[in-house]
Amino acid sequence: MVRLTEEQKKFYKENGFIHLKKLIKDGELKTLSEEYDDLFRRKNQQKIESLWVGGDDNFRETGSPYTVKGIHNLQYHNAVFGKLLYNDSLLDALEDVMDTKNIALHHTKAHFKPPEKGGSYPMHQDYPYFPYKNDSMVAAFIHLDAASPKNGGLFVYPGSHKLGPLEDFGPKEGSNFHYVDQSKYPIEKAIPVVAEAGDVVIFSYLLIHGSTPNTSDCPRRMFLAQYYDAHDCPVGGEPGQPGRGWLLRGVNLDRDATVANRRKD
Repeated sequence: MVRLTEEQKKFYKENGFIHLKKLIKDGELKTLSEEYDDLFRRKNQQKIESLWVGGDDNFRETGSPYTVKGIHNLQYHNAVFGKLLYNDSLLDALEDVMDTKNIALHHTKAHFKPPEKGGSYPMHQDYPYFPYKNDSMVAAFIHLDAASPKNGGLFVYPGSHKLGPLEDFGPKEGSNFHYVDQSKYPIEKAIPVVAEAGDVVIFSYLLIHGSTPNTSDCPRRMFLAQYYDAHDCPVGGEPGQPGRGWLLRGVNLDRDATVANRRKD
């Protein structure tokens, strides 16, 4: 069990993130890494689901050689990723951070930054992608490799979650992606999260975060899952994700009420 201390809970509330060392143990990490690599090999032979294109100086550059390869909802590709969602240590930490026993899955994804040409991500909030009424949404960023600024590691603005939803500059600048004002929140002023394989960073979807390009000779592999309080609800509706609402811990009384009302109809 990994229950957070009162000091860690306070740190999360103040900063909007918590870095948990070696939460994923070596045996599970080895299995995840092997299946992750095999999945990306298969996808590369077909068609990768998503690509972010961008370089260090201009993440909007369409002809950039820098890329980030992405696959969504990995639990539908291999059972080991679904099993990871029920990791007790991870769920214990999430329960303490989210302050609820009722934890539902929103989606999972993997971002692979290839050596020497892994693209950067602009500083952004996850909020515009799937806003929720009570802002209960958090992400668990699971490191399959050691990460630092050199190989495209995570950067954060501690405490920025307290600012609430910020102006979305992505659509404003003609992008399909969402990001905050890069001149106001440059990555150079953000704090790097230097992590080891097996480390997990849990953060609020309101936290401003991003990452540098991978200019090293090592890959940067990550698995990310996003969760919400089962009794929270999306604002304005959303197209949804396969597996959204999958209850990982606790109960969903709203779901019980919805099913009961449908039966009455």
